Amino acid sequence: MNPTWAFRKLTVLPSWLSSLASSSGFPPSSPLFILDSEQLCRLLSICGREGYFKVGSSIHGSLIKNPLFSNLDNPIHHRYNLAVWNSLLFLYSKCGYLSDASKLFDKMPVRDAVSWNTIISAVFRKGLFDVGFDHFKTLYGSFGVHRFDRGTITTILSVCEGLEFSNVHKMMHSLVFKHGYERETTVANALMTAYFGSGRFCSGRQVFIETDNRNVVTWTAMISGLAQNQYYEESLKVFVKMLKGSVSPNSLTYLSSIQACSGLQALKEGCQIHGLVLKLGMHLDLHIESALTDMYSKCGSMPQAWQIFESAQVLDEVSMTVILAGFAQNGCQEEAVEVFVRMVKEGIEIDPNMVSAILAVFGAETSLAFGKQIQSLITKKGFCSNPFVSNGLINMYSKCGELEESIKVFEGMHQKNPVSWNSMIAAFARHGNASKALQLYEEMKQQGIKPTDITFLSLLHACSHVGLVSKGMVFLESMEKEYAISPRKEHHACIVDMLGRAGLLNEAKSYIEGLPVKPDVQLWQALLGACSIHGNSDMGKYAATQLSVAAPDSPVPYVLMANIYSSKGRWIERAETIKRMKKLGVGKDTGTSWIELEKQVHSFVVDDRMHPQTDVIFSVLLVLFRHLTDEGYVPNKRFILCCWDDEIAASLQNQDE
Repeated sequence: MNPTWAFRKLTVLPSWLSSLASSSGFPPSSPLFILDSEQLCRLLSICGREGYFKVGSSIHGSLIKNPLFSNLDNPIHHRYNLAVWNSLLFLYSKCGYLSDASKLFDKMPVRDAVSWNTIISAVFRKGLFDVGFDHFKTLYGSFGVHRFDRGTITTILSVCEGLEFSNVHKMMHSLVFKHGYERETTVANALMTAYFGSGRFCSGRQVFIETDNRNVVTWTAMISGLAQNQYYEESLKVFVKMLKGSVSPNSLTYLSSIQACSGLQALKEGCQIHGLVLKLGMHLDLHIESALTDMYSKCGSMPQAWQIFESAQVLDEVSMTVILAGFAQNGCQEEAVEVFVRMVKEGIEIDPNMVSAILAVFGAETSLAFGKQIQSLITKKGFCSNPFVSNGLINMYSKCGELEESIKVFEGMHQKNPVSWNSMIAAFARHGNASKALQLYEEMKQQGIKPTDITFLSLLHACSHVGLVSKGMVFLESMEKEYAISPRKEHHACIVDMLGRAGLLNEAKSYIEGLPVKPDVQLWQALLGACSIHGNSDMGKYAATQLSVAAPDSPVPYVLMANIYSSKGRWIERAETIKRMKKLGVGKDTGTSWIELEKQVHSFVVDDRMHPQTDVIFSVLLVLFRHLTDEGYVPNKRFILCCWDDEIAASLQNQDE
């Protein structure tokens, strides 16, 4: 029903309808009252939902002119018109005219629970919580319990979202039991959503357990709430249980289950759910497409993510941000840059989230010139005040080697969030400036910003590279005792690296063995890397053995042990290590070098002959090498990572002798 068309038809009626209005007791000047109360309510509700405020207010004007509606002395008319009053109140509230809604509410000759719920919702949504709770107290206290219904509970729970309203959720839950609404499914659904939204997982789950009559909203609220609180595995278990029951999932249920697969990086389960949505024809839903793209990206399956993105009939800002973030997470810098450039050229509206996503792909091998172009775009679009964009710029410049530019961006920020401080501390740590990183940490605390686990990761990284072992251990202790942050495997790996770099290899080994969790790849790799730095073959062999068990397909233990042996001139052991690696079919990752010239990044691998200027490059290198050897330079065999065969190893051994 088009409200504009309906209103035009109502105000230009044939003469016989006007006559009918007169014979019914309505003045000819008010043909609007040809409609009954139900039809008027429908028309006003449509105006409110669709935002047709002018049409709705015009209808209100026609109603005011009619004696039947404006007669405030007749109680019968009050009851007859109450639904219309409520529809008008909904119109003003929904269209954002709170002042007019409040005036209308005050003038209403009679009110019911719908009236109160509508004005409470409108006031809350404007952020006037004190006024909203005053209305609720008046409703509950002055007019008696018969004015308080389940709609009041669900209304308040739906607008009071977040951890700061935990006490409100408890209060409403107690009222639910006090007034016998605990068996109402809609109330249970609202309670679950509120509890999960405030991070109170146990309370939300308890409501679900106690709810007997579960509908699709109940199941979806549980699955979604678990996923939002990072209980991904349990979320999928509830989803499987729902599939075995009598309630069929809807698109929101599938969306939540896909998000759980993303968090869990469960590719197999994600593919199975993808098959279900394909079978049901839900795969064309824009939100499900974006969730599937994100799931495949998180699981490292970028070809599948790209296929979904390319086949999408409609793209929005979320789907484009997801694919850019996916490329960034999977190290596909070139693809991300190509997609972003294509978006700009095709005139797609670029938002701050897309800019943040593309900034995340930058590293040392990415074009700094392109990064500066993005900063120009940021300035042009007016995104400079967005803290997430500024944080991306800090990381982009620091990774590209421009620490001073990172400092300029950080100092120019008017609003700094914890990520801003973490990004700048990480930038100083990345560039080996530990003193600045520690100084900034102290400033951060003085500003009242609480450090996060990422903050401590950057601090430990800084301490590791400058040998501040005691300071690093103090940070680890304060992290747990002062801020109640449990160290992750990355923090433990930083400690091992810090001890190892300082030559405390036995202490590093003891630290690993004393951990309450089973050591993983990162820890053994950190210890082996430290052994490689100090050329400790005995400890290195132990770490390499443990790393080979944890990651059988990794070339790292073989390459680093080969380096340790070469640093000691033990060429036979080195050759045997390389032979064993080849026999097991483990390949060494190819190292890459790059340089940016005239806004273009040139990449090279060992013995690369693919570059169009190869002959010129090698001739220049030969000249430089001759100059170096003439000046007395001798190559350090410790850093030669080629897989030498037995003949070359024996030759080098003879040279040493």
